Amino acid sequence: MWLMMLLLATATTQADKPLETGFLNRTYAGDNLTMPYVVYVPREYTPTRRYPIILFLHGAGERGSDGLRQTQVGIGSAIRSYPERFPCIVVMPQCPADKWWNGEVLEAAYQCLQQTMKEFSCDPKRVYLTGLSMGGFGSWELAARYPDTFAAVVPICGRGNPADAEKLKNVPIWVFHGDADNVVPPSFSREMVEALKKAGSTVVKYTELPGIGHNSWDPAYSSAQVIQWLLEQKKE
Repeated sequence: MWLMMLLLATATTQADKPLETGFLNRTYAGDNLTMPYVVYVPREYTPTRRYPIILFLHGAGERGSDGLRQTQVGIGSAIRSYPERFPCIVVMPQCPADKWWNGEVLEAAYQCLQQTMKEFSCDPKRVYLTGLSMGGFGSWELAARYPDTFAAVVPICGRGNPADAEKLKNVPIWVFHGDADNVVPPSFSREMVEALKKAGSTVVKYTELPGIGHNSWDPAYSSAQVIQWLLEQKKE
């Protein structure tokens, strides 16, 4: 009798436990790589509905193992400033200090996304990808690797491989670059956009920001229109 009462009390305590929301620390442990990542869960989250989910790839300056830097530049800053614009789950993995978003590191970021989709209630038809600078390069590559996963992609000041245009021509993509970028030339984005159009894409958009240098991510992520557009895209 006492054992049953204890079990009932434990179940009640667990049921009453509030859901975790905000910026949550997580870790992905692969065979050859361990990757810290942060999951943003909106305050109003409830497992009774499915949420859109965004995978964000940071730039070179946020590499490391502290699990923090990648939340301080780009989409993490925008979430803190405008949480009402992000009624979604956001996954922010951190690339190791001496690595790039490619190969097994890029695959680990994808697995962080998959792990998050198992942990939280997410809509598999509303999975999105974005990244800035080094993460812009990674976004193009990962989108080409998994074109059937992502409902839309927002690559910012990165570079894609024009040979991947055929794989990506049906994916809604909104590209951003500053026309005064002296770190990653805007010609890289123009080249990819043209390749997509030549492949037959009617769902690619390009915004080149006048007078903006390498930091074209703040204007992009702080735009309510951009985030609204992203979250409106849905896989058939």
